[in-house]
Amino acid sequence: AEDGDVDEAGLSHRRLTNTPHPLGLGKCGVEFMYGKNRGLYTQEELDVKITHLEPKTASDKLAYAAVRVVRILFDAVSGWNHTELTGITKSKIFRRVIFLETVAAIPGFVAAMVRHFKSLRTFNRDGGMLNMFLDEANNERMHLLTFVRMRDPHPSLKYLVMGSQTVIGIGFFILYNISPYFCHRFVGYIEEEACHTYTDIIHAIETAPDSHELASWRTEAAPAIAKGYWHLGNDGTVLDVMYAIRADEAEHRDVNHVVCGIKEGQVNPLYNPEDQFDKVLVKYVENMMETDKTKEIVK
Repeated sequence: AEDGDVDEAGLSHRRLTNTPHPLGLGKCGVEFMYGKNRGLYTQEELDVKITHLEPKTASDKLAYAAVRVVRILFDAVSGWNHTELTGITKSKIFRRVIFLETVAAIPGFVAAMVRHFKSLRTFNRDGGMLNMFLDEANNERMHLLTFVRMRDPHPSLKYLVMGSQTVIGIGFFILYNISPYFCHRFVGYIEEEACHTYTDIIHAIETAPDSHELASWRTEAAPAIAKGYWHLGNDGTVLDVMYAIRADEAEHRDVNHVVCGIKEGQVNPLYNPEDQFDKVLVKYVENMMETDKTKEIVK
C-alpha cells in the first residue's frame, strides 16, 4: 500500500494525503479537533448491513474465537439463547443491553488512555486516534444512560458492573499494551455481534402484533436524553433509538476493523479536520452569495 493508505480490504475508508491545506491547517488539527455529531444519520446509514470480516491471520482467528466464546456465555447468562422459543420481551432486552453497554464502554476508554499515556511518554502526537476512541466510549455510555431512563436496573447490578470493570478494564489494558491490533480486531468482532442483536430487536419491534408489549415501542416517545443526543426531534420513538444505536454499533464495527490496518504513527484516516474546515468555508461562501442575491433583489 502507498503511504497514507489503510491496508484493509473490503472496508471503506478515507485516503490520507500529504497535500498541505491552503490555509495552513496541516495535520496537527487531528490532535485537538474532533467534533462528531451523533444522530445525523441518513436513511442509508440507518439501513445497516450485517457484515463479517473473515479472519485471516492467527491473531484474527484468536480474536474471533474469543468473541464466539463470550457470545455463547453471555447468551446463556442473559437468557438470549432461548428467544427463538420464548420470544423477545422488554425484560429480556433490558437485561441484555443494560449490562452489555456497561462493558462496551470500557475498550474505547482504555484504548484512548493507553494512547494518551504513550503520547506523553514519547513526546509524540497520537494522530487523532485517542479522541475518536474517547468518543466511542462516550457513545456506548450514552446508550446505557438512554436505557436506564426506560428501566431502572436492579441495585445489585452495580456490584456486577464494578467487578466487570475491574476484570475487563485491567485485562484490556494489559492486552492493548501488548497488541492493539488484537484488541481492535476483538472489538470489531464484538460489534458485529452487537449489530446482530440490535437487528433482532428492531425486527421484533416492527413485526410484533399490536397486542404484544413490544408494539408500543413503535410509537412510544424516546427518552429526552436520546432525543437530544441523536437529534431525533419531538416525534422520536424508542424504535428510532434502536435504529440509531445500531448505526452507532456498525460504525464502531467498521472503525475497529479499519484501524487494525493503520501503521504506527499514521494520522487518523477516519477523521480529517481539513474536510470539516472546508465544509465550514463552503457554507460561509454560500451564505455570502445568498446575502448578495438578496441585496440585489431588494435594490
